[in-house]
Amino acid sequence: MEKIINIAIDGPSGSGKSTLAKAVAKHYGFIYVDTGALYRTVGLYIQRKGIEPTDKAAIVEALDGLDIGMRLVDGGGVVFLDGKPVGDEIRTPKSSMYASHVSAIPEVRAYLLDLQRDIARKNSTVMDGRDIGTVILPNAHVKLYLVANDEIRAKRRYAELLEKGQKVTEAEVLSDMRQRDSNDSSREVAPAVAAEDAVYLDNGALTPEETLDRAREIIDGALADAKI
Repeated sequence: MEKIINIAIDGPSGSGKSTLAKAVAKHYGFIYVDTGALYRTVGLYIQRKGIEPTDKAAIVEALDGLDIGMRLVDGGGVVFLDGKPVGDEIRTPKSSMYASHVSAIPEVRAYLLDLQRDIARKNSTVMDGRDIGTVILPNAHVKLYLVANDEIRAKRRYAELLEKGQKVTEAEVLSDMRQRDSNDSSREVAPAVAAEDAVYLDNGALTPEETLDRAREIIDGALADAKI
């Protein structure tokens, strides 16, 4: 049986985690799992229920009616809410803020933990998020932590949102990003920090292609050292 390999890619919003994770998964023929999309989808569900993102008790109670799942489509995980695939509605600044709030709730994290780990147990995966290497896949074979300065990350996210037709300003994106960074890194449960054995990769001055090349060097080296 072919050995199952798990690669964890963490980092703050706009650091290029998803772009890199998709490219790495394609290169190695692994399954890409966007864990952030799961939390964003929970946030979208809470929005649709008319619940404030800070109302923890109401959010926890609403989990009983949550119908969320991930199906593998063309090598990647597609998130479904109430039986329908979610789209760009989970990528707006409002959805990002909701995702940040719900991801700090232990009951939400526990709800999604088994789903994510089950995928990784059965498939070679590349999983990106904020606590993959520390909590979701602490035994991942390779752990990368992407970094870039605030302004560069905001410019990237701003360009993404404009391309998707979102009406935002770069200043708003930067402000929301810094607020989310603060929320994510200071939460009591699974704070967004690098795993002790993660390899830092600063891609602030790198193109996506250069970032992939550097990541491949790190991954190939780690797998060779582990004799995989």
